[in-house]
Amino acid sequence: MKFSVSSSDLLKKIQVATGVLPTNAIMPILDDFLMELKGDQLTLIASDLETTLRTVITVNGVEDGTMAVRGKILNDTIKALPEQPIEFAKEENESILVIKTSNGEYKLASDNFEEFPQIPDAVTSEGVEIPVPILESAISRTLFATSNDEMRQAMMGVYLHIQKDKLIFVATDAHKLVKYTYLDFNTSQEGSMIIPKKSLNLVRQALKGSGNVKLNYSNSHVFMEMEDTEIGCRLIDAQFPNYNAVIPTENPNLLTIDRVSFIQSLKRISIYANKTTNQLVLTLDNDGILIKAQDLDYHNEAEEKLSCQYSGDPMEVAFNSKFLVEMLTVLDTDDVIMEFSTPNRASLILPSSSADDEDLLMLVMPVMVNR
Repeated sequence: MKFSVSSSDLLKKIQVATGVLPTNAIMPILDDFLMELKGDQLTLIASDLETTLRTVITVNGVEDGTMAVRGKILNDTIKALPEQPIEFAKEENESILVIKTSNGEYKLASDNFEEFPQIPDAVTSEGVEIPVPILESAISRTLFATSNDEMRQAMMGVYLHIQKDKLIFVATDAHKLVKYTYLDFNTSQEGSMIIPKKSLNLVRQALKGSGNVKLNYSNSHVFMEMEDTEIGCRLIDAQFPNYNAVIPTENPNLLTIDRVSFIQSLKRISIYANKTTNQLVLTLDNDGILIKAQDLDYHNEAEEKLSCQYSGDPMEVAFNSKFLVEMLTVLDTDDVIMEFSTPNRASLILPSSSADDEDLLMLVMPVMVNR
């Protein structure tokens, strides 16, 4: 096997592929990249058995072949090199990969590529196409709301509901919830799945251009194909919560406020909040919004008053400041709207405006007010 390639072109590919590599591999071969050269097309594959990435890069091929090399070492090596052409060479019966640069030579041990796990085929009976900007927006606005609690497997991914006229993406960790809907959609297929956060994070890194992502799925796997990269993963086999049941429909108390000013104030006040609860208290009335926090253990306290538009009953409600800042940060409108029913029920966070083909709704649970 022998080829040459631009170091920067290769680095773009392997940096995304490195995200697939497991932290504690159950098989040594899973620490490897599988590299297959045919002509001028180099296919790079990484897998942790749950998620698989396959990407193709154009190189100057000299001799076809296949090899498996440690992904992290290869990534660290290419990352440390300045931009330049680099040459890879491995003799058929040798176990050493030689990497040659303009001022050095590196020898990296290779493994038996035949031990690399079989990659599932993307042949399925279902398939839809999603515009790249829409999928990127959906992932960016939902991924942060997924759970890290392994006892709640269903919440450790994003729920995708494919309907004939819309796509619905939902993520929740039981404290916050995000529902993103793409309305300019048409398909004869309908289905639903929970896609693991790791796979979606890799997809977000690999997305580029303004074309479409081809999404094929079965009962157990989903495959997302974008230009020269394909990412496939095993779906989370669990029942996603009935998210519609927790979204309040009657919210007579409405707050409209400048988003950036709100975020900046929340960040300042949260410095004085208890580090365990991160609790902030919002006092709402027609005169504005009072944001305050205190840490009784250290006698720290702070408050700020912001101008806003508020219509409804005077109210005092407490939230985790980190949740509020996270949710407000992924929005991009000048103003945001918060809808309240009662202090002990979920509140909604909405953008003040949105594109005709998109709809975004966020929900945050209040916390008990500590006195």
